[in-house]
Amino acid sequence: MSGRDFTGKIGIVVAGSVVGILDITSAFVIAAIRGTGSMRMLQGITSGLIGARSFQGGLATAACGLAIHFLIAFTVVMIFYLASRRINFLTEHAVVSGILYGIAVYLFMYWIVIRLVFPSAHPSLIRDVTAVLVHISLIGLPTALIVRRYSKP
Repeated sequence: MSGRDFTGKIGIVVAGSVVGILDITSAFVIAAIRGTGSMRMLQGITSGLIGARSFQGGLATAACGLAIHFLIAFTVVMIFYLASRRINFLTEHAVVSGILYGIAVYLFMYWIVIRLVFPSAHPSLIRDVTAVLVHISLIGLPTALIVRRYSKP
């Protein structure tokens, strides 16, 4: 394994961890503001897999939701990292690519995944504006900047 490959793997771990923590923290804050609670929000993630019974699963289904969340965060980072190996623009212009990637992740998650998993979910202006800002600032930008940092030879 070359030094660059090892450094890239460290970058993926760092970026995935940072993005996962930032995003879940924002989700906890939003859940608290809405009065939903963090455990119910995490169980809501699991409900995409097992349905409404996730809300009776207690800590186990909340932990499953947290694991799913971090799996998604690491997948988002891995996709950007792999793309950045072929498209130099992504690391050369990390701020622009981070903003665009955050928007792309938002579009994929909210307009494809959520609609498939939760067909009754309805978009709202405040939810979508908040989600776009979260995806840009807490997912796209950190992903691009951290991958760029660990991509230098």
